[in-house]
Amino acid sequence: MKALSKKRRHPLAAVALLLFGLLVTGSLYTAAGSISEAKAADTTSASVTDVEEGQKLFVANCATCHGMSAEGTADGPSLIGVGAAAVDFQVGTGRMPMQMQGPQAQAKPVQFDDEQISQLSAYVASLGAGPAIPGEDVLDTTQGDAAQGGTIFRVNCAMCHNAAAGGGALTRGKFAPTLAGVSEKHIYEAMATGPQNMPVFNDSNITPDDKRDVITFLKTIEANGSAGGAALGNLGPVAEGLFVWTAGLGIIIAFTIWLTSRPS
Repeated sequence: MKALSKKRRHPLAAVALLLFGLLVTGSLYTAAGSISEAKAADTTSASVTDVEEGQKLFVANCATCHGMSAEGTADGPSLIGVGAAAVDFQVGTGRMPMQMQGPQAQAKPVQFDDEQISQLSAYVASLGAGPAIPGEDVLDTTQGDAAQGGTIFRVNCAMCHNAAAGGGALTRGKFAPTLAGVSEKHIYEAMATGPQNMPVFNDSNITPDDKRDVITFLKTIEANGSAGGAALGNLGPVAEGLFVWTAGLGIIIAFTIWLTSRPS
């Protein structure tokens, strides 16, 4: 016992114990790091592949207007820093590539499949930080508040899209499109990126939860339809009142002319 006690009290015992602890800790750290690096390598490889394929698609379909490096030209703006969400919206709704130059890009049949759109988005996202494609958690309308979303929509969006989200005319041949039939993802991306004449509503202006509420409101009124009968194009009370007044006045004038033309 005395001999064992002497060995434990040896001046080098503490050093040996410290070295042993460092050796064990280093081995565990190295093993964990190797696993993490292997996972990261797989993810980076997939991401690099998407970016490379996206660059090929971009050069073949978008570089004419936006430049070979997406730096922009006289015919198209720079895409550096617009983010993946902007590409997913513009290409996913068929607005890009544009069919022809005009006041604004219009929705048309989509020219790329989902994988190609994802690759284009990955390439543009690699050029600079920007809004990302939203996740399913902020698109789940079952978690949204339609009443709160209606309030936010009327304050921020109704002046262009009208209170029923039917769309409306703007200046110089531009217009705010109807929001009926637009997917939840594309509505969110439009708010986050501000396409065409639309302002950007970032998370400081309208939070992700509030965006989800707006989407919930839009999907609710789309599902319920017009509660007041004929929607008359959802032009709004002023335009609808003017239409009724003009039509009614025309009927009265026509009836008056008919009465006065009858022989007495």
